[in-house]
Amino acid sequence: MKLQYALLNDSSWQQLSAWQTPDTPFMAFDFWQALADTGAIGEQAGWLPIFVLVHRVAASSTDNVQNNDAYTATDSTQKAEEAETTTVTQPVAVLPVFIKNHHRGEFVFDHAWAEAYARYGVDYYPRLVTCAPYTPITGQRLWLAEGETLTTDILRTAMAGVDDIAQQVGASSWHGLFVTPELASLAAAAMPTDIDIERALAAQDNGLEPTAIDIPILERQGCQFLWQNKNLLADEQAFTDFDAFLTTLTAKKRKNIRAERKKVAKQGIRCVRKCGADITDADWKAFYHCYVMTYAVRGQRPYLSEAFFKKLAQSMPEHLFLAQAYDEHDEIIASSLFLYDKAHRKDATLYGRYWGALGEYDSLHFELCYYQGIEFAIEQGLTYFDPGTQGEHKLIRGFIPTKTHSLHRIYDGRFVPAISDFCAKDRLYMAQYRQQAHDALPFNSDNMPAFKSAD
Repeated sequence: MKLQYALLNDSSWQQLSAWQTPDTPFMAFDFWQALADTGAIGEQAGWLPIFVLVHRVAASSTDNVQNNDAYTATDSTQKAEEAETTTVTQPVAVLPVFIKNHHRGEFVFDHAWAEAYARYGVDYYPRLVTCAPYTPITGQRLWLAEGETLTTDILRTAMAGVDDIAQQVGASSWHGLFVTPELASLAAAAMPTDIDIERALAAQDNGLEPTAIDIPILERQGCQFLWQNKNLLADEQAFTDFDAFLTTLTAKKRKNIRAERKKVAKQGIRCVRKCGADITDADWKAFYHCYVMTYAVRGQRPYLSEAFFKKLAQSMPEHLFLAQAYDEHDEIIASSLFLYDKAHRKDATLYGRYWGALGEYDSLHFELCYYQGIEFAIEQGLTYFDPGTQGEHKLIRGFIPTKTHSLHRIYDGRFVPAISDFCAKDRLYMAQYRQQAHDALPFNSDNMPAFKSAD
């Protein structure tokens, strides 16, 4: 059976099949519903979603062709209206695509590309983005139906849908952010990674649509820092407690971390951890006050509303962990909200996401965002702790440099050579950076993890 795609502007596709559990909470339907219900995604927010539904079709008579006004079905090379003897039979996968006129909430920056377009008098907006909104967390970017495995054919068909959207709205580009290494490798196998510039320009001059030329997939790489619950001196067994983790660090780093934690206590601050249903309405109110202050000090407005977090509390409490800091008057002065996977998964991860404080307190950020998280991950038996994007200060606290991947599709062939060259040089730079960051890790020699340049 052939694969076709359909373009939908709502989440009605969720009812068409049983879907696999996403690899992170940030691709869970409840998370996306909370974003939509509170206006974090949608036309007003500048995150207009289109869903590319990939499905298998079987030959049938034209009398049996299904006509659904909610979408337009196509295969990877031909419009559905030309395929008069096909009918939708089985949903396979869905790729979310946002039409955007800005870069907020993405964390992989292409502002320089936009500036280059502007200098040449070419529109860079709208642009297309596939990601978990406001979330720099590596993960799957397609929802798969039960029993399905992502293949090059599925990815090609989904990308044909992306190209269709780009043509319809005049998008300059598509950006797949924080994709898994597996998806990055599959994209390289499924799509061209180079372009015949003369052919591309000739196709554009002749008014051909983007799918008529070989548009490359370009890859960028970045670096984030990931804590691992593995004691190399104990056959990579999980740590028993925080002190067991500290024994893997050099004496100087152990001393520094203990000193930081003592500074927090000396300020009369105590920390409390709460999960799921134990987080009260008062806790959410205090957390959001802290969260807003993080943006207010930079003169910005927060991405997410208090209603969004309360939606999460209602729909997915089993994934929520809140760390709070109380002062000597028993008032909450800082909060840090994490999401986490269920511990039965071998790669279960804690995700540090949202932080805020009402003032400046010595070492409190490190305590509430990192050390409380490490203790929680150990207690819950989680394998990894992803504290969020950027920050070399994570490195010296035992967070290991890890490669990230993003994919980019540029529809104007005139800009492809320069952007392709930028991506190649950027990958080389980031490989050198990760090596240097790895060499600066605070572990003693017996616990130094191997550098994996190919990861």
